[in-house]
Amino acid sequence: MRRGLALLPLGLLLLAVAEIAVFVAVVKSLGAFWALLIIAASSVAGLALLRREGIRGWRAFRTAAEAGRPPGPQVSNSLVGLLGALLLAVPGFISAVAGLLLVLPPGRILARRGVERATERRVSPAVAGDLFGPRHVRVRQAAPVDEPGTGPAPATSGQILQGEVVEGEIVR
Repeated sequence: MRRGLALLPLGLLLLAVAEIAVFVAVVKSLGAFWALLIIAASSVAGLALLRREGIRGWRAFRTAAEAGRPPGPQVSNSLVGLLGALLLAVPGFISAVAGLLLVLPPGRILARRGVERATERRVSPAVAGDLFGPRHVRVRQAAPVDEPGTGPAPATSGQILQGEVVEGEIVR
């Protein structure tokens, strides 16, 4: 994590250079007026979305908490929406396209799943269950072991057991 933070200034510098290069290319192809109008419109739309996504996210979190449901899906969906709106509000074509991808449903769903997976890797299974609800796993039946002490046989591929579900936690 620290290595990624050390590279953050370099990444921001490269992003700024790329934004300027794309802006110059758009000015050459469309003209300065249209390029500035597009950037202004995306920034205004991003600011409006920031307010809307923030209010919607807070309401969804409160509703889930009051109903006793895990608030994680609503929080991760709101975070992705807020990030998309923030990227739209920042002047620039690259950031606007990235923000638009995060605001539209297909990109939002993919990004939300990524946020949930990253969170699940960084927190304990119990906390992940409290945040996102019970996890669903597939259980495959292993072939019987002939000799004692050889350990379990590899699972047969494609065979899924049907029956009673037991909730639990995997402890290493």
